[in-house]
Amino acid sequence: MMNDTLAQQLKYLRLSGLLARWDEHLKAAAQSNLSHARFLTRVIEEEYRLKCDQARQQRLKHAKIPELWVMDTFPFHRQPKLNKKKIMALYDSLAFLKDKQNIIWMGGTGVGKTGLATSFLIQAIEQGARGRYVLFADLLHELHRSQADRSQARVIRRYLQYDILLIDEIGYVEAEPAQVGLFFTLLHKRHKQRSTLITTNLGFSEWASFLKNTHLTAALIDRLTEASHLFNLKDGVSLRGRMPEEP
Repeated sequence: MMNDTLAQQLKYLRLSGLLARWDEHLKAAAQSNLSHARFLTRVIEEEYRLKCDQARQQRLKHAKIPELWVMDTFPFHRQPKLNKKKIMALYDSLAFLKDKQNIIWMGGTGVGKTGLATSFLIQAIEQGARGRYVLFADLLHELHRSQADRSQARVIRRYLQYDILLIDEIGYVEAEPAQVGLFFTLLHKRHKQRSTLITTNLGFSEWASFLKNTHLTAALIDRLTEASHLFNLKDGVSLRGRMPEEP
């Protein structure tokens, strides 16, 4: 039976798995023929796996992903023009993350852009990356608020800390001039330093229509496409209701 002092020590060390399963471990130790070293190794490995899983769950929580899409259920047969081989190679290897590259998903409403991009974000988080999902409209609003309290540098610095950032639905709302400048600054600073996933319903030739700044738009597109993989779903069919959520 564990005494109070040991329980407090385990809590302080945040060894929650060992604390919860102490009696179970003692019983297993008494019944096994393992050496002390082998038994301690097994206990530590179990605690390590628990810590890794807890960290993974925390990363997913902090990513603020609204829907956990599953890549395995994406209906590629309904989007035959997509390069499934290339998509799955990037997804499985996460080479784009190591190489600090971006992925841009372009196409109309409901064709699966967000589902695919979210699947990539989750895959990266599962493998240890720090990630975040944000709607373009919400990002613009946050940048706008940061101007009022002069916290622009802090907000941009926070978004720079993410190994992978998914900016969803670029093009659905128009940006104010000051917002465009801050948005450009954010992506400029992430350029070749971090990976960014982008979904957009508009082609690059139409970006000036919502960014309202021809020169910054051209510079932004130049940086985004310099180290990016582009998947065009322009001719794809709507898949609304077709991609089930992860239980």
